Amino acid sequence: MELSLLRSLMSKDFYEDHKTTCPDKLFSKDIRKVKSTLDCAMKQYEKDITVADLQALFLSNNATMTTATKDMYNSIFSKLKNETPLTKEIAQDVLAKLYRQSVGEDVANLGFEYVNGSLNSLEPLRKLLDRHQDNFLPNLKIEWDDMSIDALLAANAVQCQWKFNIPSLARRIEGISAGHLVIVGARPNTGKTSFHASIIAAENGFALQGAKCMILCNEEATDRVGSRYLSAATNMNADEVRSNLALARKRYQPVNDNIKVRDVTGMTMDWVEAVVKVEQPDIVVLDMGDKFAARTGERSDIYLKEAAIHARNIAKQYNCAIIWMSQLSAEAEGRVNVNQSMLEGSKTGKAAEADLMILISKDLVIDGSEEEDLTRYLILAKNKLKGGWHGRIDVQLDGERARYSA
Repeated sequence: MELSLLRSLMSKDFYEDHKTTCPDKLFSKDIRKVKSTLDCAMKQYEKDITVADLQALFLSNNATMTTATKDMYNSIFSKLKNETPLTKEIAQDVLAKLYRQSVGEDVANLGFEYVNGSLNSLEPLRKLLDRHQDNFLPNLKIEWDDMSIDALLAANAVQCQWKFNIPSLARRIEGISAGHLVIVGARPNTGKTSFHASIIAAENGFALQGAKCMILCNEEATDRVGSRYLSAATNMNADEVRSNLALARKRYQPVNDNIKVRDVTGMTMDWVEAVVKVEQPDIVVLDMGDKFAARTGERSDIYLKEAAIHARNIAKQYNCAIIWMSQLSAEAEGRVNVNQSMLEGSKTGKAAEADLMILISKDLVIDGSEEEDLTRYLILAKNKLKGGWHGRIDVQLDGERARYSA
């Protein structure tokens, strides 16, 4: 049967209609090598391929085969010449059944890994379903989303559920909501931690708006991150907190009720998903997001993109906004106008998944200057939210109180 299928696939029209549902693994090991040659031929010549054509290409591409191996493949091609292509309808049905069986085997293998405890996240299964669902269910009945005026206005109102408390930023982006992935990038010592502390814990921040916020740290110690949240919430530096504990407690308590901070060094996105599922937060801060990526190879752009896709899926599935803190590369050092290509480790992959990207920059520090310029620039490098404004916003950082102001 597999030789008959191969003959059917030698028709250019049939091949183009079914190439996505005819992976090599549907064939036995030896026939698979012939199928691979057919794939290359179809891509290069874009016409029907004869058995003689296929045999010549195969032998020329595998000139180092032993005599015994060559005789074995010549026998396969002799049988192939005598095979009659299946009728189009029969070939379609056979391929569809084999394809579904192949996907079923992949699902079953994942199931065994879940049973054995070697997998603890649904992300591999989601990827498998996303990869195959269009071909697996060709006769799909679609229920279209509601695009009425009332539905769109309601959805637009939800898109800015949690408002930014930096006035100049709020004028450009009203807020964020469940399902959003926000990437915030900056060079070291620019004020990344103070930024998320400010928008969450400072006056009119997300926490005081009622958002349940979860901050997962894998870089700075949690006491240092917590100190910034304390300063942002109380509008007091460390010395002022110690000298007026009663006032500090009064200001901090409403914020503290909606904030959870944990050092999670060494954890991956699978662990993040498990925690989000249990805790059901409204906002999750990954500080630093890149360090949650499981290294699946040498290319950082690939595994960082996979982690960003996972983060976005978590945001959508569990109805929370995720704020992914990231470093900018050395290329951004001393530059005010930075861009998404300067994200460390992934110039496109992470950015492609973001709904909103805010890059924080500052003026070049001049050697010998007595005081640092606390002007910061919020670069809206990507904005798929309401209005879609892109540009630069000038703000001020109060480092002692971990607050940003217009």
